Amino acid sequence: MKHTIYSIAASLLFFMNLSASCSSEDSPITSPRQAEVAAADTGAFAKGADVSWLTQLESEGQTFKNKNGETKELMTLLKEDCNVDAIRLRVWVNPTDGWNNIEDVLVKARRAAALGLRVMIDFHFSDTWADPGSQTTPAAWADYDLTKMKAAVADHVTNLLTRLKTYGITPEWVQIGNETRTGMLWPLGSIDNGINWAELNNAGYDAAKAVFPNTKVIIHLDGGDNLALYTRVFNYMQQNGGKYDIIGMSVYPEKGKASEYVDKCISNINSLYATYGKPVMICELGMDYEDAEECRDLITSLISKGKATGHLLGIFYWEPEAPAGYNDGYKKGCFDNGAPTVALDAYAE
Repeated sequence: MKHTIYSIAASLLFFMNLSASCSSEDSPITSPRQAEVAAADTGAFAKGADVSWLTQLESEGQTFKNKNGETKELMTLLKEDCNVDAIRLRVWVNPTDGWNNIEDVLVKARRAAALGLRVMIDFHFSDTWADPGSQTTPAAWADYDLTKMKAAVADHVTNLLTRLKTYGITPEWVQIGNETRTGMLWPLGSIDNGINWAELNNAGYDAAKAVFPNTKVIIHLDGGDNLALYTRVFNYMQQNGGKYDIIGMSVYPEKGKASEYVDKCISNINSLYATYGKPVMICELGMDYEDAEECRDLITSLISKGKATGHLLGIFYWEPEAPAGYNDGYKKGCFDNGAPTVALDAYAE
């Protein structure tokens, strides 16, 4: 999804907060030697949430409460009250305002790991949102040829993952690109530009495996109900030696169409596994916060039918904590006035 750039004032406040969090005795963020990582149930069906907006929301004064009205830190609330067991975090290269850069991702990843939450890292390979309509090359990489671009991808992945390793954090999953139906790092890495995308993808894959050999690497597309998108991309990867472990999907049904989306998504999961031999992760899911009951039923059905295929590894709700209309109009969170709706009740089943 494409979103607007945040203000310079928010950037300054973020770095002030980050500095304070790293020095406070009460902070969950500690030095590398002091960092604590709680045991996580890796390998289980993932019931996840992408909360990449969290530090920005906190800097803006946003607080969260459970259904009983008790104020809680968001990740703790998601774990204890919503049965979330995994956190997904996007990473941008050099964002204008600092949010979602490597330092910001480390703050959130350490908080997640301290709670025993599993971690997925979502590399966008951009300074801002990467999605089907925009795969903008980072400004610092704009003039790179393929050789330099592969090195930049590898260095970026290695940098973040090595720093996570320093803190004792092993991401269970890593995405090489975000919603890459037509490639990434345009125009060099366009799907229509020969084998470039496959080579860029493999540079990221190899870098991730060099740091964490057992971490599963995902290629992620939008439109989980549209088999043609997946066939085009994974045929391309098959023909050009593209490396990956998991097929990632986004699922964003319109109101009244959740059941239809589930059936198409489950059919696609079966077809993709039969063709490419790879399991699927739903990396993003959301519906309008006002459609919470339909969303709950959507998630319940996806979990039940997905597990029955034997090929669905889990589900991540995208930014459930987002206030209605946040960031220029996002309404597909599943919190209302800072508290969860019934949508994530499906994770309890």
